[in-house]
Amino acid sequence: MHRFGAGGLTATVRAVGAELCSLRDAAGREYLWQAGPAWPRHAPVLFPMVGRLAGDVLRHNGRTYRLPQHGFARDRVFTWAERSASGCRLELRDDAESRAAYPFAFRLELAFTLAAGGLDITATVHNPGAEVLPFGFGFHPGFAWPLPGAASQAGHAVLFDQPEPAPIGRLPQDCFARAVEPSPVRGRDLALDPALFAAGAVVLEAPHSRGLGYTAPGASGLRLAWQGLPQLGLWSKPGADFLCIEPWHGFHSPPGWDGAFLDKPGLALLPPGASQVFGLAIRPG
Repeated sequence: MHRFGAGGLTATVRAVGAELCSLRDAAGREYLWQAGPAWPRHAPVLFPMVGRLAGDVLRHNGRTYRLPQHGFARDRVFTWAERSASGCRLELRDDAESRAAYPFAFRLELAFTLAAGGLDITATVHNPGAEVLPFGFGFHPGFAWPLPGAASQAGHAVLFDQPEPAPIGRLPQDCFARAVEPSPVRGRDLALDPALFAAGAVVLEAPHSRGLGYTAPGASGLRLAWQGLPQLGLWSKPGADFLCIEPWHGFHSPPGWDGAFLDKPGLALLPPGASQVFGLAIRPG
């Protein structure tokens, strides 16, 4: 674990999964979900897959591999590359264990920096191999619901930067239903209610927004902004005290799709020697 602080904020990151475990303000108020029984994680990193492949089977060059839902990075121990009073950087490289599930060379870096009143998280995927690197990547932070200062879950909302009128997809246990429901967003405003998630995660396949506010009356809210991540998932469990706000590059296998991994819709395709950067900025208050 590495605990660091700046600008009145403190954060904690652990080596397992390069996972953010805590984000507190100067008053000691915790914004991150604290991994209770309803969901035992805080803010996992999704790599090299967002969602699930059909039967959890990856197909490549005539061979099959078993790749679990959301990939394996969230359960691997990263190496500390840098640690400082205001941040850290961690790294995960392919090895025999990863290649048994995902037969590609890669290097994944996660950098965390506290500055200017918020936390910046930068993920960089490098392709050190000789072939195209197909992958999905996503941030999956869970935030407190109710927010600090709110009396209950009532009155919480997500305010998108842009109107989001497109139909939403749903992500139940093991499949992806695309564009199956009218958008619950009214203009830019999504009123939050546990019942919203009874049918699974809410998926915006191509949101116009690259940022949003998470707010409640009388509460200290959050501002999130992301880059390089064209999809967005929102998820909770009815009765649980968290809300996950998840910018992604990638999603579940579409219904009926079971082809080669290189052909899977939604993946990033990184040429040999290239790198791709994804960012998430979290601003409390």
